Amino acid sequence: MTIFPFTEATPIQFMEPLPKTSDVVIIGGGVIGVTTALFLARRNISVTLLEKGRIAAEQSSRNWGWIRQQGRDADELPIVIEAQRLWRQLAEECGEDIGLKQTGVTYLARTDKEMAGFAKFLKIAQAHDVDTRLLDQGETARLIPAMARSFKGAMTTPSDMRAEPWVAVPALARLAARQGVTIMENCAARMLDVSAGRISGVWTEKGRIATSSVVVASGAWTSLFLRAHGISIPQLSVRATVAATQPMPEVHPGAVADEHIAFRRRQDGGYTLASGGANQLYVGPDAFRHASKYVSALMANPFGTRYLPAAPRGYPDGWSTPRKWHADEESPFERMRILDPTPKASALRDIDREFKELFPQFKTVPLKASWAGMIDAMPDVVPVVDHAAEIPGLVIATGMSGHGFGIGPGMGRVVCDLVQGNETGHNLHRFRQSRFSDGSPIQLGPSL
Repeated sequence: MTIFPFTEATPIQFMEPLPKTSDVVIIGGGVIGVTTALFLARRNISVTLLEKGRIAAEQSSRNWGWIRQQGRDADELPIVIEAQRLWRQLAEECGEDIGLKQTGVTYLARTDKEMAGFAKFLKIAQAHDVDTRLLDQGETARLIPAMARSFKGAMTTPSDMRAEPWVAVPALARLAARQGVTIMENCAARMLDVSAGRISGVWTEKGRIATSSVVVASGAWTSLFLRAHGISIPQLSVRATVAATQPMPEVHPGAVADEHIAFRRRQDGGYTLASGGANQLYVGPDAFRHASKYVSALMANPFGTRYLPAAPRGYPDGWSTPRKWHADEESPFERMRILDPTPKASALRDIDREFKELFPQFKTVPLKASWAGMIDAMPDVVPVVDHAAEIPGLVIATGMSGHGFGIGPGMGRVVCDLVQGNETGHNLHRFRQSRFSDGSPIQLGPSL
């Protein structure tokens, strides 16, 4: 049985000897890094995956477990449609029960403005033959009859799925290892080795790996790692609190959210609960440096994020976190193997209250666990997936903005082809690194 959340006490599953050379080195053992490695290995490319702590120990296991097409940015949607197909395929291939079920995703609306927003996405969904539909007040009540509150309407996508992230991503890593990927947990990448202006290797805490190709997919740590090499991306990290209940009577088999509460049925009969849109941002040097890029997001949702004056010691944007270090000295990534933020007590109280108000038949909400995660976010709520112009041989795949688990296998396949210089099958212009420096206006994607 998987014990969650992962900590440094979690047994190491993957510890191969450090290879001297590797065709590709991937930094970060989350869902993007794991699936990229898997698809590269299937093309007979030697791959080494470096994880400073444990596979999926950070946001890739702390997310809500939704695999959704609904509400996606128009440029993300084709990739997540592919990801849904790949999730089904990989769930069979890994030979483990990862809790993958098609139970749908539903967004609830309290206002006409929210319904108008749903109608905009409906047009995008219809253009891609996704089975999204709008529900009126009566249809919404019939879909989830246990709700005590009435809603203006809803948007629902029956083909959307769910899975257990803390089970699924380690299972995919085991599949990748069986197919030839060298996975090293508890092994931090300290620095890139750059010779004659391009990638020649990676310095790890255990030594150097010679390579000509590196993928940085290290979530909340990506900006810190890249800045040490003169590459600046406006990525910040926000804290989100989540709770898991004991098994409870079923009120709905799928995933549901409104602006106050989000919930989904879990494999064990409980529910994963979260606030509909409230996160916290620790203000640090990067937050000040990139503040102007986030004006559009702030104006669109001025009360959606709470600001905290300083991150705990050692966090990626902490005031005392080093921005420079040498390859032969301990890096910030070794000092904090697993970014394990404390869940916010007031958020847990809000989650408890909102869920009971929606379903008053539950006099108590029996929680069995709570946790928080740091979501790697971008100003426009879509990722950077691109070759780094500054260093040939370097690919960046980060800023999934809370959407990474569901899109993971699709994005992993895309990054695999990006590394090889192949056609990716999708238009990645929206995800280019240069959009934050070429004068392009910030084009906000969906925030949920």
